[in-house]
Amino acid sequence: MDIESLRNYCLSLPEAEEGLPFGGDTLVFSVRGKMFCATGIDDFEFINVKCDPEKAIDLRERYEDLVPGFHMNKRHWNSI
Repeated sequence: MDIESLRNYCLSLPEAEEGLPFGGDTLVFSVRGKMFCATGIDDFEFINVKCDPEKAIDLRERYEDLVPGFHMNKRHWNSI
């Protein structure tokens, strides 16, 4: 996946918006002011995705490419 595909997918979700609340290098997607996805614009090395805490743990155990959210609350966020 590339950043444009991620952007198109996130913006296809109902009421989704994009913004740069942390500066020009981090693209954030939110619904009604609540973040659900964030990624670096320039490096696009990983994607942070918000998740139900129990589901987040289950997904990390099932998929080795999912890790606790980098620079995020590790209970609620996964990095891919």
